Amino acid sequence: MQQRFTRRFIVAAIMAASLPAVAQEHTLKELVIIGDETSAASLPGSAHVVTNEDLETMKYTDVHRVVKEVPGVYLLEEEGYGLRPNIGIRGSGSGRSGKVTLMEDGVLMAPAPYSGPAAYYFPSFGRINGVEVLKGPDLLRYGPATVGGAINLRSTPIPTTTGGRVTAEIAEDNGKRIHAWYGANSDQAGWLIETHQHESDGFKDIRQSDREAGFDKQDYVAKLRLNTRPDADIYHQLDLKVDYSEELSLETYLGLTDADFNANPDQRYFASERDNMDTQRTGFMARHLVDFNNDVTLTTTAYRNEFKRNWYKAAGLNSLINAANGGDALAQQQLRGEADLAGIEIKNNAREYESQGIDFVADWGLNLAGMRHDLTFGLRYHEDEVDRLQPVDTFDQVIVNGRPVLQYVSTTSGNGISGSNNAIEKAEAWSTYIADRVAVNDRLTVTGLLRYEDIETSRVRYQQEARTDVQDRASNSTGELLPGLGATYKLDGGVTLLAGVHRGMAPAGAGSTDVDPELSTNYELGARIQRGAGRYELIGFYSDYENTVQNCSVATPCAGGQDTGSVSQGEARIQGIEALAGYEFALTNGLSVPVEATWTYTDAEVTKDSDSGNVLKGDNLVYLPENVLNLRTGLRAGDQWDAYLNVSYVDEMCIDNTCDRSGTDNTFRKTESLTVVDLSGSYRVAEGARVFAKLDNVFDTQKIIARSPDGARPNLPRTASLGVTVDF
Repeated sequence: MQQRFTRRFIVAAIMAASLPAVAQEHTLKELVIIGDETSAASLPGSAHVVTNEDLETMKYTDVHRVVKEVPGVYLLEEEGYGLRPNIGIRGSGSGRSGKVTLMEDGVLMAPAPYSGPAAYYFPSFGRINGVEVLKGPDLLRYGPATVGGAINLRSTPIPTTTGGRVTAEIAEDNGKRIHAWYGANSDQAGWLIETHQHESDGFKDIRQSDREAGFDKQDYVAKLRLNTRPDADIYHQLDLKVDYSEELSLETYLGLTDADFNANPDQRYFASERDNMDTQRTGFMARHLVDFNNDVTLTTTAYRNEFKRNWYKAAGLNSLINAANGGDALAQQQLRGEADLAGIEIKNNAREYESQGIDFVADWGLNLAGMRHDLTFGLRYHEDEVDRLQPVDTFDQVIVNGRPVLQYVSTTSGNGISGSNNAIEKAEAWSTYIADRVAVNDRLTVTGLLRYEDIETSRVRYQQEARTDVQDRASNSTGELLPGLGATYKLDGGVTLLAGVHRGMAPAGAGSTDVDPELSTNYELGARIQRGAGRYELIGFYSDYENTVQNCSVATPCAGGQDTGSVSQGEARIQGIEALAGYEFALTNGLSVPVEATWTYTDAEVTKDSDSGNVLKGDNLVYLPENVLNLRTGLRAGDQWDAYLNVSYVDEMCIDNTCDRSGTDNTFRKTESLTVVDLSGSYRVAEGARVFAKLDNVFDTQKIIARSPDGARPNLPRTASLGVTVDF
């Protein structure tokens, strides 16, 4: 199989190289998957670009608050700051963003996209320059997850001239943020160095403890570009990028009982006092582009990512939460640190990830049979690995002089680490695709795509820390051919009709044996209107899942209670509507009022029982809201000053598959609907210098936005911040 793929790609490359070269003026190529809004509007499917200008309006540093503005995207907040986002697209499931293809500058960024797709790493969003969200048939150009959508984060580009920028911000809860970059450019070279530093004491207080509950995260990025003269007959461009980040966040999986949430949602239980996430991540990327002529380009990208983490956190306390919610007074006292509690297990959730690959993309434009064809051939080899060695420490909570103390009892280090706490998971994947975008005439464009994924995964679990004895082995093999077809038709008056259908797939994780991948057939139909200062979009989507797969984790356990591997959850259907309307009203005296509203409606249910019987026909899908709405408006005086208001709404969600079953008590099986209002504004105080202020959650509305894994969790409370940006 690998040899066949290689031969086909070499043939395509030779064909491209053999075409005649002609003199031309080349432009620098950016690392994007869509481009701008004009490019997005031409695609045969839903596509959205959040530009740097858009990001500057609200000054958000949490990706959750940005993707709310994109129709068809769902989220599950966790700790209020977006350190580990949970994003889903068109009902794909939001747990750790495991069903979304996540990229930075077009390169897979999840720690192990195939063997362990849960995205425990996410770059600091405060340094991101733009966001691209792609859905529909064109999704088959990317992978591995093609059931819902792909998200590409654009990093800060190398500047066009020598210069830089510094942004400094302070916020409540002792929040501090600095984002600084500097770079230079010439006709044949460019470079950039960048850092993003963000810390906070957090908005939660740990009961009867002096420890903070905040975070400290640091990102560093360096880029280098070398290229031939822009007027070279054959243009070459080499982009190099290295990034490093580290994080210490004192976060926990332990939430609250409803009674304590209602009393004070910003508290934490003493049993979570020692919980913390400690991570280090290094990424490398080398990208070479060659323009043979006006019609043929070849792009080669090699990448490697290394990620280490240890989330030291209390585990297994959900039973205590459930008991307290059920009226058990002793359980409530134990959680509050008012009574002794024996046997608190705090696990070193330590994992080391490696992910690397090489990707080839050949673009060939030609005229054939009186029509313009833009052909793309893609080939990628990827491998990744997850190494788990996770000892568990046991403590007793003992009340001493009226205050709780954690007293050490024992550890499983040595011969006590086995099963899922001591395992190596691996994946190897070959993927290839061909796409042909055909301009049939001035109005009709048709795109055909075909993707093939060949995936081999394996898992070995050991019986002791020395790994001399194997407990068991598991393996899985997947080979899927995924076709797609999309079309756009331009009408008069700036109206474009679109339609598409494609086969989507999300592979099962490496801890699975004989589990088929998640497969869906996805349809969409809609229209876009671009008329003057107005932009409108209405798209209906329907996804028929012949096999729904959930990747099990402690954060989102599967219906049978599994917290590792993947399980099949039967057939399902997901349908909905995505709508967008935007207009910029021009007032007198150079003032303008931009307005943009988005709405996503989703209806979904299981249509066939799972083989295990844990999921039944008619069950709901987990953490999937029926309605998501966002409205942003502002008042802008050119480049002098601006003020914006953003209102977002997310419906209540079921936390498991059973909450809509007849006779089920839903008291603790749903989140609460949430409406949040944010304000921001900025003022130019001098050439190249602006001050800005923002107030998140103006009305200090806090609701239960999640109940997984262990108890009720709140959103960020009202938080004010003030900053300055200086260009030089």
